[in-house]
Amino acid sequence: MSLQQQIVSRRVFLLGAACLCVRPWPACAAETLAFDQLYKSFGVRGAEYSDRLLALRGKIISIEGYMAPPLKPESDFFVLTREPVALCPFCQSDAEWPIDIVVIYLRGAAPLVSQGEKVSVSGRLEVGSWTDPNTGFVSQIRVVDAAYRTS
Repeated sequence: MSLQQQIVSRRVFLLGAACLCVRPWPACAAETLAFDQLYKSFGVRGAEYSDRLLALRGKIISIEGYMAPPLKPESDFFVLTREPVALCPFCQSDAEWPIDIVVIYLRGAAPLVSQGEKVSVSGRLEVGSWTDPNTGFVSQIRVVDAAYRTS
């Protein structure tokens, strides 16, 4: 093999290896989850997670909704809601906190979209009470290592 062929082969190998390291939009392998599939029931004991939600725990999912108004213009997390909301959910009392929300933790800080613009989110689903050590916010349902795009 000539030196020129070795250089080309090495470049092809390195390019291929680099492509494996890039994380594409994961929606192609994602299970779709909808807001009406989050809970099975609501009663005196509170909300009960749906069987579908529990079955998807730890898996890559895709969900569509709206970004709640953020605390700052660029962040590594946001709240996804079923319908557009006008106020920051973190600024509301517990009585006004919507049950159908999902906290989204992005792979890195990103500019957030304007209210009323639908987004599609894809990432790994986590279920159960968890307190964010950086913000102190408590969530029940989260999508982590997430990416989003406008729908």
